Amino acid sequence: MIHPAHRTISAATGLSDAEISGGDLTVFSPVDGAMIGAVRSADASGVETFVGRARRAFAVWRAVPAPIRGELVRLLGEELRAAKDDLGRLVSLESGKILAEGRGEVQEMIDICDFAVGLSRQLYGLTMASERPGHHMREVWHPIGPVAVITAFNFPVAVWAWNAALALVCGDSVVWKPSEKTPLTALACQKIFDRAMARFRAGGHDAPDHLSQVLIGGREVGAALVDHPDVPLVSATGSTAMGRAVARRVADRLGRSLLELGGNNAMIVAPSADLSLAVRAIVFGAVGTAGQRCTTLRRLIVHESVRAQLLPALVSAYESLKIGSPLSPETLVGPLIDKAAFEAMQDALMQARDLCGGTILCGGDRVDLPGLEGGYYVRPAIVDMPAQTGVMLHETFAPILYVVGYTDFDAALAIQNGVTQGLSSCIFTNDLAEAEAFASARGSDCGIANVNIGPSGAEIGGAFGGEKDTGGGRESGSDSWKAYMRRQTQTVNFSGALPLAQGVEFGI
Repeated sequence: MIHPAHRTISAATGLSDAEISGGDLTVFSPVDGAMIGAVRSADASGVETFVGRARRAFAVWRAVPAPIRGELVRLLGEELRAAKDDLGRLVSLESGKILAEGRGEVQEMIDICDFAVGLSRQLYGLTMASERPGHHMREVWHPIGPVAVITAFNFPVAVWAWNAALALVCGDSVVWKPSEKTPLTALACQKIFDRAMARFRAGGHDAPDHLSQVLIGGREVGAALVDHPDVPLVSATGSTAMGRAVARRVADRLGRSLLELGGNNAMIVAPSADLSLAVRAIVFGAVGTAGQRCTTLRRLIVHESVRAQLLPALVSAYESLKIGSPLSPETLVGPLIDKAAFEAMQDALMQARDLCGGTILCGGDRVDLPGLEGGYYVRPAIVDMPAQTGVMLHETFAPILYVVGYTDFDAALAIQNGVTQGLSSCIFTNDLAEAEAFASARGSDCGIANVNIGPSGAEIGGAFGGEKDTGGGRESGSDSWKAYMRRQTQTVNFSGALPLAQGVEFGI
């Protein structure tokens, strides 16, 4: 049984009915709860085969010059451009994102390919002065090996691209374990990669098989991949609990982990803020992807002087939101991923109201839509809280915005930093001193700090990631490429003598 909407994208993705039916892992669309595929998954014993193939591919790929490796990623970007609308639609169908966000996620993939192509000619090392005559010292970067990429349902394709594009130009092979909730988009991306590889080879370049692989499976498959000694780097995106488990297992074998975990992101709205601008940023930040982004705005810290003006404007904006099928161009808020997400939202709202003394200003209820009864559509909620406490300190992956007031700027910073997560943060202010203090060392303790812009929508040029329970990892831009390589210090002696460092004398 294949969902009718799925057939409209088969030409661009290259997925056949046979590849997405008859398997043991059933895939349901959050749009209407309908089955959209049944794919074949691996078990833990099959991980050895995937890693073995990745090791063999790496042994060949690491010797290919980096600019040539960049050519493959350039072609991948071209194939993604050709498939943008159809892959974006599949993202919407499988993850529940609205069409604009689905296409935007594919654009992120295209952007990181462009970034990586330029990077392929900029994997710079260092030269250093040696204290020993007739010696040269330098630092160089070498490919690290097979990279495991474990992704979550909410960004089913972009996070793979952030990792894969950089890993590939750095000389690594990639094994991708997608979320069990979104395997179809992963399989589609592999088809797109295969088309880029075919063009790369047709252009006269040699490339190994199995340079990129998709490994579909459950938790035991992920654990076997994380534990494998031939995978030097594991890049994992998901909950903080998952990240802690991954970090411990990888550290136990002295491997490396790159973690992108939970976020409990806040915005400070200062007295001088442009409130109309702030309202727009708050609404997108809090309800985009139905509140299921790691950068979703979850805490709003509002100065008491503007609170009475801002909250009614926010409630009015929330009540005007178009909730419906993400496949409709008019929709602004699509469904939650599944029933468990809906139940978690209801539990969080109950705690906020009954245990923490919060007042639900709007939203929180399920929306019944004709023909979409199997989907979990909700009205985004705003909760006025007496203080930052209880459930507000935790991330709930749903469109719940908690609001607290402040009168002192330092107190607002303390509220902003008073959670265990440290991904994204922002302030709306036209006070230069406040803006600079927020971005200073005494200000936001997050990996991302924005002024007069919301917490979501990071560009690929800047390294993405956060501090504390967010895991400390950095993906995408800046110097994130170094995570996918190993650093080597080299010394070359051309003197004909053998002086030792630090003036050590060792007569033989």
